[in-house]
Amino acid sequence: MRSGNFKQDYRQLLALTDSVPVIVWTALLVVSLALVPMLLSKYYVSLVLLLMITAIGVLGLNVLTGTTGLISLGHSGFLAVGAYATGIMAGKLGWPMPLCILAGGVCAALAGLVVGIPSLRLKGLYLAITTMAFAVIINHLILNGGGLTGGSEGLSVPQPALFGTDLAAERGYYFVVLVVLVLAVFVTLNLLRSRVGRAFTAIREHDIAARAMGVDLVRWKLLAFMVSAFYTGIAGALLAYYTRYLNIDSFSLLISIEALSMLIVGGLGSVAGALLGTVFIFGLNEGLGLLFSAIGSGAMSTAVYEVKGIVYGLAIVLFLRFEPDGLIGRWRDIKHFWTHWPFRF
Repeated sequence: MRSGNFKQDYRQLLALTDSVPVIVWTALLVVSLALVPMLLSKYYVSLVLLLMITAIGVLGLNVLTGTTGLISLGHSGFLAVGAYATGIMAGKLGWPMPLCILAGGVCAALAGLVVGIPSLRLKGLYLAITTMAFAVIINHLILNGGGLTGGSEGLSVPQPALFGTDLAAERGYYFVVLVVLVLAVFVTLNLLRSRVGRAFTAIREHDIAARAMGVDLVRWKLLAFMVSAFYTGIAGALLAYYTRYLNIDSFSLLISIEALSMLIVGGLGSVAGALLGTVFIFGLNEGLGLLFSAIGSGAMSTAVYEVKGIVYGLAIVLFLRFEPDGLIGRWRDIKHFWTHWPFRF
């Protein structure tokens, strides 16, 4: 007889989930996202599309920071590498869209390897500063890239096309991003419950104990950097095809802070938490934008980025103080309460 979350056989441990409600709600969520272009206006469709692209990048950061425990403030650099690599290969070499997106992820993964090697002996604040320095270096390289990157003038990206058919941003391309997001979630869930995911978690909990148990810290830390950067590079590639114009101003350090705040608010180390945090912070960002639009132009509108930074900082501080497990932790508490109601009292 099954009790609570305990498993009765090994097949249940191998399954992603054996909960019928989880399967049903997940299917309904995917179907709802697929119906968005048919039910909402182009403005809201573009918001959902940007939300999905952001979620892919946050999933990558969650592998590195949430699961492996390695703090990174340089993911805006990986995002820029993936975007510009895609823009160069699509605009200058004429590669098809699937190859360009994959190439963007691979280039970002190689950049993650380069960053990971000198970061092997660093932890905490020192690692965060090192990754932040990488993002600054990438920005300078792009600015001084001349005709290859477009420099300060930016880089144009061709319209996304699949099998010779042009894809509209709010129609066909929307479903491409949706498919990539579903694959990213599926791959991440399988990765975290595999031997690789257990090694990442062991490093996060106590790297010295993990080494004593036979975990190769060099190998797994480098792999964590590469996998995380690959996800972020894919997000950058999708962003490049969506905006169709790349400028270095779009890859500021504030993006890294936003991604980290999404993880903390949602819940570190949890795929569902990363998605919840993305929706929360993204919605907060859009809410602030609407508020400043209602106020109008003037001194307040020029301070929008400063105010956003303050809001992100407050969100991180408040969640760390009152809800360190994030939104997913609060959801678990609510579910636990109603599961045991009325015997909870």
